[in-house]
Amino acid sequence: MDFIFGTLATDDLKLVHHRANRRGIQHRYQLSPRDPGPGDPITLKVQVGPDVTIDHVACYYTLDGSLPVGSCGRVSNGQVVMLHPVATVWETLVWGYVTHYEATLPPQPAGTIVRYKIGAWDSNQPGQSEIFGDWPNVTATAEKAASAFFAGEPLPEDFRPGNPAVGDTFAFHVDTLSAPAWAKDAIIYQIFVDRFYPGDGKEWLQTEDLNGICGGTLWGIIDKLDYISDLGVNCIWLSPTWVSDSHHGYDATDYDHVEPRMGGDEAMHALVEAAHQRDIRILLDLACNHISNEHPIFVDAISSPNSCYREWFNFDDSEIGYRTFFGVATMPQVNLSHPPARQWMIDIATYWLREYKVDGYRLDYANGPVPDFWSDFRAACKQVNPDCFMFGEVIDAPDVIHSYIGRLDGCLDFHLSDAIRRTYGWQTWSEADLKRFAEHHLSYFPADYLMPTFLDSHDMDRFLYIAKGDIEMLRRAAEVQMSLRGIPIIFYGTEVGLSQSKGIHDGMGFHISRTPMLWGDDQDVDLLDFYKRLIRERKARRG
Repeated sequence: MDFIFGTLATDDLKLVHHRANRRGIQHRYQLSPRDPGPGDPITLKVQVGPDVTIDHVACYYTLDGSLPVGSCGRVSNGQVVMLHPVATVWETLVWGYVTHYEATLPPQPAGTIVRYKIGAWDSNQPGQSEIFGDWPNVTATAEKAASAFFAGEPLPEDFRPGNPAVGDTFAFHVDTLSAPAWAKDAIIYQIFVDRFYPGDGKEWLQTEDLNGICGGTLWGIIDKLDYISDLGVNCIWLSPTWVSDSHHGYDATDYDHVEPRMGGDEAMHALVEAAHQRDIRILLDLACNHISNEHPIFVDAISSPNSCYREWFNFDDSEIGYRTFFGVATMPQVNLSHPPARQWMIDIATYWLREYKVDGYRLDYANGPVPDFWSDFRAACKQVNPDCFMFGEVIDAPDVIHSYIGRLDGCLDFHLSDAIRRTYGWQTWSEADLKRFAEHHLSYFPADYLMPTFLDSHDMDRFLYIAKGDIEMLRRAAEVQMSLRGIPIIFYGTEVGLSQSKGIHDGMGFHISRTPMLWGDDQDVDLLDFYKRLIRERKARRG
């Protein structure tokens, strides 16, 4: 089976997630409308779990982007509105009652930044500390449980991360921002740079160790732009190209430059220019959540408690000593609630939009950063390039993905992709099952919230591998993908029959699906022609 949904991969992990989401004080960006426009009143929703005793819930907010400060209904910066209980419901899986609270914030003009915190307390216990939402941190709980599961360890029974006296800060920008028109008709080609093509006249460095460097370059992609254009795609999503010692690049050591072995800064400028001449857009893969433990900023921070970068990370008393991406010591998490660290990451994104003219970002592990980060990130990027496209990797339940409306242009559609893989890859679903799911799923999300679909990617077994080499099943899956409204993503090589030798869950790891691209006589030209026809037909249908 697929483990697409890492933190929700099993029923036990889903139960951990469900229970955490119904404990403490949880807001989780429950807004109505999701993406407030000028003049819209905004309803906030909060739920209070059976494990806390409170009788008051308040929203402390500011309208100038500053951090709201308040306690037990009184504010020292900003304004306050009290929430009122609207319903109490029984939740069997937490074996207790959950109470729902609501409040309405007044309409605001365009350009307003509403930043807010949710606090709750029991007026009958004056000495009790106020609890701020979202606590406990559901994402951290899910990460802890998933890490234990994949390590073969018992799941944590009562893990409640986060500081209830601090909680999260939320934000939304009152605006009319939207996904760019071009993105709605995009057909994206995902390229894992190290595995695509070394360049004309160059050989692979090696192809046996898929966890090592194989030698693909940006110059090689330029050499193959005619192939990409002939396929019919009009957008390329590049795997991370910043300086990094790893083959995947999700652990950057320098965000100011392109990895030299891929061609360096010169190659990126040349690729963007050459792609734009062919009306092909370029998207970079940006990990805002974490960097490499060899990045100079982190090296400075961990070397001294007095470092000016110390607050850029979350140091703690865990075994590793700091918060990371899924417990990976080489990927420390950036503390994006710290203003200088946040601005640094936003400046990185706007720099590449402005100086390199890239067209947007696929945002790695987008549910990792603190809640109000993406609202600020999106607004800053759109100010530099209103036509940029930003979609997140949020591997979570649909209601969580729904909460990113207004904060991102869209999110990868893991659920629809999973349904297609179940139907035509694993063949455990019928086409009727797929049709029924797709109808409900697509009706749940607004059409202008762009959700790219895919049959496979760099973090899962390739489609042909799970379909046991059945090309007909791949064709049928591709037909369905191209018929849906979601932006189709083609993982490099799927269009020419690229597969893999073993599975991710045979102890091989994610890198097993990152096989070097097939070229020349190794390509399935009939399948390639089939993909070209599907793309032409999709473009014709969409005018």
